[in-house]
Amino acid sequence: MRRITSIVVVLLSVLLLAGCATKTRSDSLTTTLKAYGSTLRWGDFQSATQFIEPKVRTAHPLTSLQRARFQQVRVTEYDDGAGPVPINDTDVQQTAVINLVNIHTQSERSIVDHQTWHYDEATKHWWLMSGLPDITQD
Repeated sequence: MRRITSIVVVLLSVLLLAGCATKTRSDSLTTTLKAYGSTLRWGDFQSATQFIEPKVRTAHPLTSLQRARFQQVRVTEYDDGAGPVPINDTDVQQTAVINLVNIHTQSERSIVDHQTWHYDEATKHWWLMSGLPDITQD
């Protein structure tokens, strides 16, 4: 009987710890997505690059042309809609609609940004895998 009780206690402990880890991961995702959305709402694309997974950022650095394009637009709205959709335990996708105004022509347009986020278990951090939004969309 003691053995069964011990096994039940261990299983419940594991389930409780797994639940805590999931809650922590979810809270971290919420915080990260809010911070990223806020960064884009302010049009701070340079700071937004810090959300990109370091290996992806190194492999695909922003070009001077991309930087110039980001400097000629202002974000007027960032709508992340229904929020993130889980793909699995460590990956989510989110679709955001971003309204941009060209500072030279004052014309406004909307783009759709399909984001993929990955949770790195080692660093306990969510990283943007899909890169910054493509503002050259029509």
